[in-house]
Amino acid sequence: MQIIHNHCVLELLKERAIWWEQKRMLFISDLHYGKAAHFRKSGIPIPEPIHEKDLLRLDQLFSKYLPQEVYFLGDLFHSDWNLSWDELMNFLKGYPSINFHLVKGNHDVLPSFRYENSPIQLDHQPVFIDSLVLSHEPLESIEEGFLNLCGHIHPGVRLRGMGRQSLRVPCFYKMENQLILPAFGEFTGLALMQSQSGTEIYGVTPSKVIPILS
Repeated sequence: MQIIHNHCVLELLKERAIWWEQKRMLFISDLHYGKAAHFRKSGIPIPEPIHEKDLLRLDQLFSKYLPQEVYFLGDLFHSDWNLSWDELMNFLKGYPSINFHLVKGNHDVLPSFRYENSPIQLDHQPVFIDSLVLSHEPLESIEEGFLNLCGHIHPGVRLRGMGRQSLRVPCFYKMENQLILPAFGEFTGLALMQSQSGTEIYGVTPSKVIPILS
């Protein structure tokens, strides 16, 4: 599923990411790595393998598309430091040909020294690339001609089937000059989005991205 903005051809991926082939860039939002350990520290038994699925999908994306740049649009790591941070950094160091960028989100609260000697470059938002402007939270004011790629919301949509059957799935949610990415992490919730005039909704299933409203 492609969205074209000016000369930017953006492919919406079933892995809940965006691929910009012309620039060989991947955009990913809201990984929330380390959230399971954060909950276990609070006495809530969340199994760690939930994050292993995230790393597997990242590996599949990196191997398939061979990106030169990967932009994490905030909430890469969930709040306070735990050992999961070292696991994530060791994983990313396994891709020395990729330049990793982080547009910090509200959960990216680690002190700056944690990023030293890491494979991640911190970028102060908003980040402008051609006619795209990157941020974590949706921008309230967007310059004319730009498309805001962002996250934070964890958008989802309800798919209805025969009878009373329904299923909630992540979605890409697009307005005229803003495209909100679904949360990449497995251990995240969904905020059900409402259709409005001028919006486009693309549901994400395990096999493909489906236009729900466009």
